[in-house]
Amino acid sequence: MRLGVIGTQTAGERRVSMTPEVAQQYIQAGHVCIIEPGAGERADYSDEQYVQAGAQLGDPYQAELLLPMARQDVDLARLQSGHVVVGLLDPYETDALETLTQTGVTAFSLELIPRTTRAQSMDVLSSQANISGYAAVLRAASLYPRFFPMMMTAAGTVKAARVVVLGAGVAGLQAIATARRLGAVVEASDVRPAAREQIESLGAKFIDVPYETEEERVAAEGKGGYAGAMPASWLARQAEVVAQRCAQADVLISTALIPGRPAPSLIAAEVVQKMRAGSVVVDLAASRGGNCALTEPGQTVVRHGVTIVGELNFASQVAADASALYARNVRQFVGLLVAQDGPQLHIPEADDIVQASLVCRDAKRLFPASRGA
Repeated sequence: MRLGVIGTQTAGERRVSMTPEVAQQYIQAGHVCIIEPGAGERADYSDEQYVQAGAQLGDPYQAELLLPMARQDVDLARLQSGHVVVGLLDPYETDALETLTQTGVTAFSLELIPRTTRAQSMDVLSSQANISGYAAVLRAASLYPRFFPMMMTAAGTVKAARVVVLGAGVAGLQAIATARRLGAVVEASDVRPAAREQIESLGAKFIDVPYETEEERVAAEGKGGYAGAMPASWLARQAEVVAQRCAQADVLISTALIPGRPAPSLIAAEVVQKMRAGSVVVDLAASRGGNCALTEPGQTVVRHGVTIVGELNFASQVAADASALYARNVRQFVGLLVAQDGPQLHIPEADDIVQASLVCRDAKRLFPASRGA
């Protein structure tokens, strides 16, 4: 099977979907890798490294399996009905997905891979969120005008920074761990009951907002590793608690996202106004509108003396390792699309991971499922 790696021209994107290491693994399995010249340069992988790994430099659209980083990197005019596209296709942007569908390609959106034990090695959202949580704390530390750890010097003692993390999914847990490594005092909040033990195991204090109804508890438990949309009653109580903690925080990292929906509003403008000058808010939900009312997606701004970071792609800030992890995830997924008797393309109809991520085929949009053929 021929695999084509499409480079990205998207602003702020530095990752690549295949590294030389993974290209070598594909080639050893009998595949041909066609790399668009310069595809890996932003992630510090040179064309020479790909050639040394056994890949070819050339036109990726000559391959049957195309590996862009994102839907925006694909030249729709060059797609043919025989192409299979695998990448971060943002399936919740239904108009763009419909346009892709009309090209007749078969496409798999890796955001839809289920969070099951079997699919863990293919979970691109988790691998990239882990990097985002790490990078977010480093950005905050670089912008915060004081130390993160407590410092005892001849000139006196400097208190440790107080960091609050909202949302303890993969990104939030990594943010907690990274902030703790830097010596900060960390508190964290999450709607899911199971998050408390995880937060406390990393040395952070859990910000508790008790449930008062069964509806609140069910929504918090959610499904697929994500909490559902919380009732207004719980959100109101959480807002009060968060406002109190944020007013005392030096750094606030927000990570709350619900797939396919706008990011929940957790940090009101009034909360930011109460934070002391020099504080930093890093909003990892900026791509979906942000958890903070004053976030400007794609921008870093200062409001009421507080620096608010609305970076859209934190994983790309650590492009080499982010690409390495993403490429390994993709390789595991591509393994599901290979025939048992040789390195030919074969799409298994009954595989739950394959079917969950299949968004279009034969000019028919299959996501959401209600749009099925």
